[in-house]
Amino acid sequence: MIFSLVLGALLAWVLTDVLRHYALKRNVLDIPNARSSHTRPTPRGGGVAFVLVFTVFAAISTALPITTPPGTWALIGASLIVAITGFIDDHHPLPARWRLVGHAAGAGILLWSFGGVPPLTVFGYPIHLGMASGVLGLLYIIWLLNLYNFMDGIDGLAAAQTLCVALGGAALYSVLGHTQLIWLPLLLAGSVTGFLIWNFPPAKIFMGDAGSGFLGITLAAFSLRAGHIDPNLFYCWLILSGVFICDATFTLLRRLLNGEKVYQAHRSHAYQYASRRFASHKTVTLSVVAINLLWLFPLALLTALRLIDGTIALLVAYAPLIALAWAFSAGKPEARPDTPSSNS
Repeated sequence: MIFSLVLGALLAWVLTDVLRHYALKRNVLDIPNARSSHTRPTPRGGGVAFVLVFTVFAAISTALPITTPPGTWALIGASLIVAITGFIDDHHPLPARWRLVGHAAGAGILLWSFGGVPPLTVFGYPIHLGMASGVLGLLYIIWLLNLYNFMDGIDGLAAAQTLCVALGGAALYSVLGHTQLIWLPLLLAGSVTGFLIWNFPPAKIFMGDAGSGFLGITLAAFSLRAGHIDPNLFYCWLILSGVFICDATFTLLRRLLNGEKVYQAHRSHAYQYASRRFASHKTVTLSVVAINLLWLFPLALLTALRLIDGTIALLVAYAPLIALAWAFSAGKPEARPDTPSSNS
């Protein structure tokens, strides 16, 4: 397993460099504009590297003496549909309705394979959603895969967040003895590590929609599968994903209340305001890593060990994150169209 993880990281590192040269040759570049958080044209589409590495290794592992959970092939199929949709959009922008079709197809495959959403409890009381559970499940998966696209706006952020969430989930499984769930989060972390070397500030390549959507739906699948094993673990994954969930959701709701067209590109997320305030992508990315390690993972661990109720832990975890989103003016229109910040 360790050999496979190291090999996966190395392959992703090499493949990302190959994709970087391909993007430069084919002029597949992210060109800075008034809504960008970078200042120079940068190759995009590097996320294809970890998509391929994860997919191939996950498929091979189903035939090896490495324990993989039920639904692995459904996860591979659903995530590939989303990644291919994003890949096409990276090269030839798709109408929003066609992107939604791809996202809904991937989400539907996951829900069908996993048997719907896991059992939910609120303050220890079971919640029966009935027919609404399917709709809520689709919305949850589609929202999570899209918010990774929304939050992939500065160097290293989405990849670093994925590392924290995936490694955190694997650590919780190890503590609880759920060995059948450990391999895939570790594989995702290893694959993303190879890409992050090129994407860490200052980024030499961006992951693109193919990579960000793939990460979102894969982590959504991990959370749903964990919830079916132990409903309490679903809260753990929501806690681990708190930085992205709170920033993206708070920003969307505030823009809706302001009457803005939420489908239009913008740079009013809390992390984007923070990167301009500190004039540094690296500072914000490393700060998010610190929040994950020092705040969210300990709360997720306490939840996994049932030392704190999942609902209470979720509220405690999200409260300061929402306060930070408010403090950094998430969702608030910019006062003036200033110059994009430097990729420092």
